[in-house]
Amino acid sequence: MSGLMEYNGSAIVAMTGENCVGIAADTRHGIRQLQTVSCNRQKTFQVTDQCFVGLAGLATDVQTLSQLLNFRMKLFTLREERKMQPRMIGNMISSMLYEKRFGPWFTEPVVAGLDDNHKPFVCAFDFIGCLSTAEDFVVSGTTSEQLFGVCESFWRPGMNKDELFETLSQCLLSGVDRDCLAGWGGVVHVITPDEIITKKLKGRMD
Repeated sequence: MSGLMEYNGSAIVAMTGENCVGIAADTRHGIRQLQTVSCNRQKTFQVTDQCFVGLAGLATDVQTLSQLLNFRMKLFTLREERKMQPRMIGNMISSMLYEKRFGPWFTEPVVAGLDDNHKPFVCAFDFIGCLSTAEDFVVSGTTSEQLFGVCESFWRPGMNKDELFETLSQCLLSGVDRDCLAGWGGVVHVITPDEIITKKLKGRMD
């Protein structure tokens, strides 16, 4: 199973700040370390006005799960006439993954969002739905070990949106420089109560 999780390569990190939260992902779409197909693969998906989901793992399962997640979100909005909160989205994804535990999707999601009180929420999962929350940051993908190291060094509490963007960017670029399965650029989303700031990063392409 680890082979399929590493087949396309990915690096995703979500990080909290002061009344803001950010999520960053690389953009490489590759086949192991042998071939790079493109450098514009989408790995983060906006599911509500103030929540993003990042999906690391096998590219085909990422597409399938993102479409199913979009369907479930629209169904909830129609039925309940309200938006789903980030913690609820995390519980729903956990349930969706556990439903398929005997034939799982080879993807490890990350959720990052702000709740109604503008409190940041981040969580990550394994591929059968075990939910893990954190007060600082969560990571996923083939670059997880490298991202853990740099995030532990760079993260600090109380960052504003600009500091959060800079920290996320540096962590992502530093992490993927040490992983041949991820990189070739990145995208960073910073969610604040008033706006969503999206910026693209240029990375090494060797």
